[in-house]
Amino acid sequence: MKELKSESDNTFNQHIIRRKGGGRKTSESLISGLDETFLEVLKIHTAGSPMDEKIKWTNLTQQEIVEGLKVHGITVSVTVVEKLFKKHGYVKRQAQKNQTTGITKNRNEQFKNLAKITEEYELQGNIIISMDTKKKEFIGNLYPSGTLYATETVTTFDHDFFSLADGKIVPYGIYDVQNNRGYLTLGTSKNTSEFACEAIKLWWINYGMSLYPQAHSILIKCDDEGGSNNSNYYIFKSDLQKLVNELNMEINIAHYPPYTSKYNPIEHRLFFQVARACQGVIFPSIELVKELMEKPHTKTGLSVVVNVLDKVYKTGRKVVEGFKETLKIIFDEYLPKWNYRGVPKIE
Repeated sequence: MKELKSESDNTFNQHIIRRKGGGRKTSESLISGLDETFLEVLKIHTAGSPMDEKIKWTNLTQQEIVEGLKVHGITVSVTVVEKLFKKHGYVKRQAQKNQTTGITKNRNEQFKNLAKITEEYELQGNIIISMDTKKKEFIGNLYPSGTLYATETVTTFDHDFFSLADGKIVPYGIYDVQNNRGYLTLGTSKNTSEFACEAIKLWWINYGMSLYPQAHSILIKCDDEGGSNNSNYYIFKSDLQKLVNELNMEINIAHYPPYTSKYNPIEHRLFFQVARACQGVIFPSIELVKELMEKPHTKTGLSVVVNVLDKVYKTGRKVVEGFKETLKIIFDEYLPKWNYRGVPKIE
């Protein structure tokens, strides 16, 4: 290719054999009115975005457009239709979940605050982790989302009732931002604040302590809505205080504002890869779930560690009487609802 593109007299580039413009002509250039007819066929089956007049789409397939052109006396192949789509700006696309469901007051201010806190922790050499709960999985012959290669048809129950399952798994994830490593704790009970704090404790004892021997504080980025670590739950703050006392380590909680969970690093760096590894697979046992969720390895160096925590957690727990009045959690002056710290209590 380099020789052909060169200006050297020793290449065929200077001695064209076929005259310019030779060869079979394209259908687009031979068929009169093809573009106009193509757009006319699309016209009835074209819709537009109410938010952006430049965005249009059609629900017709290439073969249906071929049949539509035949009605107007034009016979072409689906290859020609594909070229016409491209020529007129139609590209096969999938809708993107990028529009925020709702706007929360101080949303942008909290993102700036998150960036500021993150930078401070990086400079200090302290720990930055992202945590969240992944969608629970059912054990048993229940329908899995996604596809996979199989030699025969895979059949499951026609309903995904929990009563048909042999058990359930609650994956609680911790993503180490600095080391690009994921840690999943597979619970077999409920997603409670006690379970969340125990997952953090096990991560610190088994991995974090040796990775960050000089650290004196942990920054945890997490969602604000739903789950066991909701910013409105005082039971989470109570369990958090017990955890920092036990670990003798300060833990700084920074919540992402409502409707912005997709920006939490664990969502797109860990959970996305784990979901891909599990797609289309029926889970007959928790051992298979553990094996699959440990599989993800990316070019950027992601690795995943999975542990099973077979313990029953109570739901509906309440903070002890007087906890709110003697609360030891330190709330930041700036956006205290989303930013607070658990500091070890000195007896």
